[in-house]
Amino acid sequence: MARPGKVQAVWTQVWVHALVWLFVIFSVFPVLQVAGISLRPGDQLYSPDFELVPADATLEAYRAMFTEKPFFLWMRNSLIVSLGTALIGVALASLGGFALSRYRFSGRGAALQGILMTQMFPATMLLLPLYLMMRKFHLVDTLAGVMVAYVATALPFCIWTMKGYYDTIPVDLNEAALIDGCSPLQAFVRVTLPLSAPALVITALFSFMTGWSEFMVARVMLTSRELATLPLGLESLFTTYQTEWANYAAGSLLVSVPVVVLFLVLNRYLVSGLTLGSVKG
Repeated sequence: MARPGKVQAVWTQVWVHALVWLFVIFSVFPVLQVAGISLRPGDQLYSPDFELVPADATLEAYRAMFTEKPFFLWMRNSLIVSLGTALIGVALASLGGFALSRYRFSGRGAALQGILMTQMFPATMLLLPLYLMMRKFHLVDTLAGVMVAYVATALPFCIWTMKGYYDTIPVDLNEAALIDGCSPLQAFVRVTLPLSAPALVITALFSFMTGWSEFMVARVMLTSRELATLPLGLESLFTTYQTEWANYAAGSLLVSVPVVVLFLVLNRYLVSGLTLGSVKG
């Protein structure tokens, strides 16, 4: 006869797996719906049946995105903005987080609180001052201006992420590097940065996603069609009298592919704890 504790453990595992599969279904079903819409002809959004793959499925929407729409131009602009935002964001956040973590100076607490308070306000509240600043510096309708705006909105979170991770790295490692003859900058580059790989990856991904999927700031800052990013390009598929639903769904799936690949490639770096065992007892 099975023990009551063992039976309870089995039922617990059953309920946990059932709950996980329920969340998986809720997460995957919208993606399958979008994939089904991308296979439908023309501007057909709804279907009388519930088949994910319609009977008259076609890849015409994907062909149209690659040949009839400037999809590669949109992707090039998005890559320039996203990669630039990621590089600048990582550089500034790594230095700013290290300064706030390792050094004690006048105004440090106020700076941390100020950085944290900026996260209380949505980015849309910054559109007017950002636009006025970009116009003053002649950066409106330029990819550089959008990049600066994205860095400004993503940097507070990135600084806090880096600062929190630097706090977990023993100060002894930096001090040992200084004793061995390294300058403060050399100790930072050779010791601290390699141990901060998980935080750097998270910061880079967050900054990249800010530039890749953001729409509102780009809509305000960019007016030229040749500078349109992917969100702006997909928005152009909506017209007053017609919406290209199949093309829009196909474009949405194509936009998500680089991000999914990026997460799969960098997944192993997202696990923290690289400092375990760095200090000998």
